[in-house]
Amino acid sequence: MAVRAAVLPAVGAPLEITEIELPDPGPGQVRIRLAAAGVCHSDLSLSNGTMRVPVPAVLGHEGAGTVVAVGEGVEHLAPGDGVVLNWAPSCGTCHACSLGEVWLCANALNGSADVYARTADGTDLHPGLNVAAFAEETVVSASCVLPLPDGVPLTDAALLGCAVLTGYGAVHHAARVRAGESVAVFGVGGVGLATLQAARIAGASTIVAVDVSPEKEELARAAGATEYVLASENTAREIRALTGRQGVDVAVECVGRAVSIRAAWDSTRRGGRTTVVGIGGKDQQVTFNALEIFHWGRTLTGCVYGNSDPAADLPVLAEHVRAGRLDLGALVTERIALDGIPAAFENMLAGKGGRALVVF
Repeated sequence: MAVRAAVLPAVGAPLEITEIELPDPGPGQVRIRLAAAGVCHSDLSLSNGTMRVPVPAVLGHEGAGTVVAVGEGVEHLAPGDGVVLNWAPSCGTCHACSLGEVWLCANALNGSADVYARTADGTDLHPGLNVAAFAEETVVSASCVLPLPDGVPLTDAALLGCAVLTGYGAVHHAARVRAGESVAVFGVGGVGLATLQAARIAGASTIVAVDVSPEKEELARAAGATEYVLASENTAREIRALTGRQGVDVAVECVGRAVSIRAAWDSTRRGGRTTVVGIGGKDQQVTFNALEIFHWGRTLTGCVYGNSDPAADLPVLAEHVRAGRLDLGALVTERIALDGIPAAFENMLAGKGGRALVVF
């Protein structure tokens, strides 16, 4: 069956809206009609080669939609079910999974190398980060599909698949923010906005948002920021001034640049925690001297997918949505049709677009 999709023909090439031939679901697979897909910075990293992906491919890893058909052996889903896509399903058997660290599953991205569809001329297509959400429909492994919790709008639910899980997990799982602590969030994109909301939910006292754009202050404060700082060479000094000259208990970096990682570290109090969520390139080198590591006693940690277990965390997030504590709509800066996907990527490449929710 032919469907429209945004195809990445080669690394560094522009996306092409074209028809692809999508097969029926095989054993253990599910066919999904997408209601929405989030345009995430990780898709940019995949398209420009910062993160490697087999090409040609259909990108898009934040998605939600409706089950169209299920393959043999799939019993927990049925046509008509609303679902959220999980781009990093855990295998349950590797070393990381045996330790309960499912976000580090060694086999989570194996499906990205598969051929899941073909172009009209018969060229093999790969499913980006497993789920190929930049299309009208997709076929995925049943392990990549989570039932949509009650009370969550289907179109907004796409963001639960990555941005919200990452931001919420960074606060509650990686940094383990406690009530009354102070938090600084570097980068007010989709993940940053989710992180600000998560810090508010955790009961943080002072919540400082940091970004290069003054236009994002209103969004940041609506998400929970109590203070807003424009990124500069004086960022750490300004944050210390806002926290009794101590620095914040927790800094969460959502950009993936050496300068902002270093600023987050410098903004953290002695003995505090710095968590890096942003995905940077190999050229982004961060340096520390041995004496400062000893003197400051800070903890610097990476954070993969929010250190989350999507199957366990999705119902928790849904409860926050139903209770009004988590506003998914606040993470969406624009809504564009399928034909606008190249424009969304053009904006993102130019650093103008921020988060976008693509609604078909």
